[in-house]
Amino acid sequence: MPLKDGITALLKAYRLQGKLNEVTVVASWERVMGKAVAMKTQQVYVSNGKLFVRLSSAPLKHELVMAKTRVLDIINAEVGEQVISEVIFL
Repeated sequence: MPLKDGITALLKAYRLQGKLNEVTVVASWERVMGKAVAMKTQQVYVSNGKLFVRLSSAPLKHELVMAKTRVLDIINAEVGEQVISEVIFL
């Protein structure tokens, strides 16, 4: 059995794939959204399939709220499956 298949089976058996995907979303926030957005981001976390992002810039928050569906698509495309159902900017 190839190592990749073994790890995938292990994650599935222990039901860890969902949590791993959530951690991947948080870890890839800077790379996906860019350095400028990451510098204005104070906190990123996932809870119940929702991505919460605390920003320090009101204009940036407004701009991202307007592009919420695009952000959602980019984040889910990074992971390769539908992990996040909603993005909430705080």
